[in-house]
Amino acid sequence: MQDRQDVGLPGFEEALADLEARVRRLESGDIGLEEALALFEEGVGLAQTCHEHLQEAERRVTALSRGAEGILEEPLPEPEDE
Repeated sequence: MQDRQDVGLPGFEEALADLEARVRRLESGDIGLEEALALFEEGVGLAQTCHEHLQEAERRVTALSRGAEGILEEPLPEPEDE
């Protein structure tokens, strides 16, 4: 399988940081319509990249979790009240 870095796509953390920066810029309200649209378009692409990284991580976790009976599902422990 070809690594995403080999094809020039940012890693998850980098894409998420870039997405967050664009969101902050959009939320500032100090930009014009055209710049806002460009940032939004870039953000959609970065969100898709993050989604793809998360899907790949889920596939890897699922593959590692397979047992003889199929996928082993164990409930997470309940959080303790503080």
